Amino acid sequence: MTAAAERFFVKHSALPTMPEVATRLLKSFDDDNVGLGQIAALIEKDSTLTARVLRLANTAHYSPSHQIATVVDAAHALGLDTLRNLAMAACLSGAFPRVQGLDRARFWRHSVATANYARILARMLGTDAGTADTAYLAGLMLRTGQLLMAIDEPHLVADVEAHAAEPGSRFSLEEHRFGCTHADVTASLAAHWHFPRALVAAFRDANAPLDVRPFSLIAAVLHVAEVLADAAEHHDEPVHALKMAVPELIEHLHLDLELLAARVAAAGDPAAEVEQMLH
Repeated sequence: MTAAAERFFVKHSALPTMPEVATRLLKSFDDDNVGLGQIAALIEKDSTLTARVLRLANTAHYSPSHQIATVVDAAHALGLDTLRNLAMAACLSGAFPRVQGLDRARFWRHSVATANYARILARMLGTDAGTADTAYLAGLMLRTGQLLMAIDEPHLVADVEAHAAEPGSRFSLEEHRFGCTHADVTASLAAHWHFPRALVAAFRDANAPLDVRPFSLIAAVLHVAEVLADAAEHHDEPVHALKMAVPELIEHLHLDLELLAARVAAAGDPAAEVEQMLH
């Protein structure tokens, strides 16, 4: 990890603790034998997490045909992958403190939007189902490094956000002010939390995917997903935003922009679940 990113970990009290349930959920991504019952039982061990997951499962975004009353019910209604992703989202949003310089609700709306766009992109680009779910988790976490940056230097982070009007511009604005980006700090955090090496590398490489060899598809997905989340936040047209921000990357990925626009439109509000996630 870069020294510029690692400096945000000097104060060990500032390092958020990865919730135990989240750690075990993360390990389940690599276990092909894990079943719905095991994931549901894991979630039920944490009463606060259970309440959050049930609130999320009952939102209109997931269109439940009936009131979902238990985690097992949620598991059968949503499926393993969606249930696990919702639980990870609830765990992670609760693991980080409120910080100056960033609006908490706006921050997590953007993170959930990035997660959902990352999953759409991963599926479009022909990755397997497991990679698409990993993309959701990675998208959800991509900006969390910025929370640690804001603990140390809230005014600089607020300044970045005040100037980040152009989709995708956060990376270069941070590089100029900090000598590293939120993705670099997230890579360090993921390493401290013992995330799989592939995910740590994906965060690190998300700054400039075309500069990395070998090319990392998941890093490219993360960069494009953040541009899309920026566009959604500023109510910019998604395809136009991508053409302006990352034209070479789109060309490299052979991304079907018409299909992407249709998938983005079909997804509706990319952060519909966030209101329930934060309570």
